[in-house]
Amino acid sequence: MTKDDYLKVARRTIRMEVEAIELLEQRIGDDFVRACKLIMSCSGRVVVTGMGKSGHIGRKIAATFASTGTPAFFVHPGEASHGDIGMITKNDVVLALSNSGTTNEVVTLLPQIKRIGVPLIGMTGDPISTLAKAAEAHLDVQVTCEACPLGLAPTTSTTATLVMGDALAIALLEARGFTAEDFAFSHPGGALGKNLLIKVHDIMHSGTKLPKVNIHEPLKQALLEMSKKGFGMTTVVNDTGTLFGVFTDGDLRRAVGANIDISSINVSQVTKPGCKSVHQDALAAEALKIIEDCQITTLVIEDSDHRPVGILHLHDILRAGIL
Repeated sequence: MTKDDYLKVARRTIRMEVEAIELLEQRIGDDFVRACKLIMSCSGRVVVTGMGKSGHIGRKIAATFASTGTPAFFVHPGEASHGDIGMITKNDVVLALSNSGTTNEVVTLLPQIKRIGVPLIGMTGDPISTLAKAAEAHLDVQVTCEACPLGLAPTTSTTATLVMGDALAIALLEARGFTAEDFAFSHPGGALGKNLLIKVHDIMHSGTKLPKVNIHEPLKQALLEMSKKGFGMTTVVNDTGTLFGVFTDGDLRRAVGANIDISSINVSQVTKPGCKSVHQDALAAEALKIIEDCQITTLVIEDSDHRPVGILHLHDILRAGIL
């Protein structure tokens, strides 16, 4: 095959699968709504099962459910016939996948599923198949042909099944009011989870590590505090303990450049009121945005009374994996 031949086959495959998905959209109807309601009323989990390529797709659908607010897991139909059907409880819903609707390992489970008394949702390519007829809700994923020119390898059919599973998962997600923060809780090790779960107070330097001086203290005391805490700055507070501003090593250089006698003045004389700060309950990702936008390296953390309670350095955010 030439380069053009490879590209022609690839484009033909994609076009065939796109056309199959467009036809799939037209078959979304009452049974889809019924499937959603069965799952929404379920107090247990969605048990997904399927054999062969349908099983591979089923595993992905179960994983998508689980990460978007619908508890689910996959059970291999062959193993289910040898004991694993005990994993299904009367509070669950079964979602069975079979393109033909007659897959022996899946059909064999139907009497046991009925005996347990759990609702059955079928996803097949044949609306008059054994599985489709046994299901309380049937999701039709039939395709006119496979992208495989031999008509043997499941290609278009598995894509249609996967898309139907995604449609079901997202419909349930919206019905549950599932949020980005909910998603983050199920993905604590990922970048999204870190961005949405880690708050400023989780990673800030606080307590005795916080550099702080009173507005009336000598400048030399501020220098000692900066040296001791090692942030190249110190917070400056009023007599009430509220934040007045910050004094940084940059301020020190400017004072020396202006020939100010730093040994005879107090910190208020070289500290400008106000500074960039964020509340201790803010997301670390919000703090990072402020640091980037203002081109600073250190951010003051306040409580609700505008008292400094911590210091957050850019390196702290990067170490936490916030992107």
